[in-house]
Amino acid sequence: EVQLVESGGGLVQPGGSLRLSCAASGFTFSSYAMNWVRQAPGKGLEWVSGIFSGGGRYSYADSVKGRFTISRDNAKNSLYLQMDTLKPEDTAVYYCVRWSSQSLDAWGQGTLVTVSS
Repeated sequence: EVQLVESGGGLVQPGGSLRLSCAASGFTFSSYAMNWVRQAPGKGLEWVSGIFSGGGRYSYADSVKGRFTISRDNAKNSLYLQMDTLKPEDTAVYYCVRWSSQSLDAWGQGTLVTVSS
């Protein structure tokens, strides 16, 4: 069974940092591109960042470019998102999502990030 479990969310002040983690199991993690997708309260899903299976190529949404860093550790079956200089508009549930067969085919349960003073 494919499982993706996010952790690391919480309440942080504007300008602060958080590091999200995603623990993967039930599939060969190193063979798949992975993504972070978020959903702000009352809004739709927004793709945040993606990383290729080997970790050497990645991309970011314009809204987070220069502030967020995606990474992975295939030996630990883990995906990460380092979030710096957080803004109130970054408040959202963040999901770890697998990319397969040209679709986002497996989702974690999400972790809530709240940026507020």
